[in-house]
Amino acid sequence: MNLVHRIEHWGDTHHPRWLDVVRIVLGVIIFVKGVSFISDTDSVARLIERTHFQLSIWSAVHYVAFAHLVGGIFIALGFSTRIAVVFQLPILIGAVFFVNITNGFSFLNSEFWLSAIVLILLLVFLVIGSGRYSLDNAMNKPGYLRKI
Repeated sequence: MNLVHRIEHWGDTHHPRWLDVVRIVLGVIIFVKGVSFISDTDSVARLIERTHFQLSIWSAVHYVAFAHLVGGIFIALGFSTRIAVVFQLPILIGAVFFVNITNGFSFLNSEFWLSAIVLILLLVFLVIGSGRYSLDNAMNKPGYLRKI
């Protein structure tokens, strides 16, 4: 058993139920942030321009919005949670270390603190996975395909 399988097994066996509520809330927050990005794409483009991102700004804006919308739903439902987290990590690393840190570590910089907390929670769910109350767990139960 390689390291990834051991981490997955440990995460699946050491998952308290209250973390499922945290996962659902995290997914909803990411989804809502994606909706806000879609409603104001110009401000997201300005944020990405400040980071001196070399690729097309509009492709980055669309990646961020799409990843937040789909990833937020997947994380909230517990469907392919680790994969959804992997797609969120570059966005949040960029948000914490390149976009929001330019405004400083003050308590008034709420976007930085929200981004930092979401990044930490994403790393937690990358290790521990979906949990008991998730689509991943429901689909892994025996007889799931017979119910469909």
